[in-house]
Amino acid sequence: MTEGQALMTNTAKTGFTRRGILGAFAATAVVAAPTYSNAFGLLRGAGDIRRIRMYSGRTGESLDTIYWIEGKYIKEVLQEVNHFMRDWRTDDQVTMDPRTVDIMAASHRLLDVSEPYMLLSGYRSPKTNAMLRSQSGGVAKNSLHMKGQAADLRLKSRSVSQMARAAETCASGGVGRYSGSNFVHMDCGPVRHWGG
Repeated sequence: MTEGQALMTNTAKTGFTRRGILGAFAATAVVAAPTYSNAFGLLRGAGDIRRIRMYSGRTGESLDTIYWIEGKYIKEVLQEVNHFMRDWRTDDQVTMDPRTVDIMAASHRLLDVSEPYMLLSGYRSPKTNAMLRSQSGGVAKNSLHMKGQAADLRLKSRSVSQMARAAETCASGGVGRYSGSNFVHMDCGPVRHWGG
C-alpha cells in the first residue's frame, strides 16, 4: 500500500478530509528538518501529524500510519497499533499507552530517517515476560512491556547510541541501551536511562 493509499484509508475511517490532511502536510513540509535542539518536552518533535513506521520480522507485518492529527488521536488507528504491537508469541494484545507511541514517533523524527523501526517487542504477556526473565537477567519482573508502555526497537541505519540519544532528548520516559543485542528500549515510565 502506498503512502497515499494509507492516507486515504485512514481518511475514510476517521472522517478527516483529504484537503485537511494535505493542508497539514503542506504546512509541515516547509518546516526545517528536525534536530535534537528543537525537541523541547514530552513528545517533542512528533509534529502536528504523528506518524509511526514499523515492521516485525517475527510476524512479517508492517505498519506505516498517521495515528494523530488535528490535535487528536485516531482511535481506529491506535487499535491497529495495539494489534501490531501484540505479544507475537501468545497473540495477546492490550491497549498500548499512546505516550509510548508518541516517544517512538518523536525519536524517529529526530533521527531524520525514512527507514521503519524493527519492532522486537511491544506488549508482553506475563507468561512471555516470565519465560524471557528465566532466560535473561535483563528482563524486569514488573516490566512496562506487560502494561503496554514499552517497546524494544532497532534501526539498521542508526546506532543504538544514536537511537538512545534521540529518545533521551524527548525526556519523557525510560531509555535502555542494549548495544550487545543492537536495540533500544523506550517506555513512557519515569524518566531514566541505563545500559551501554
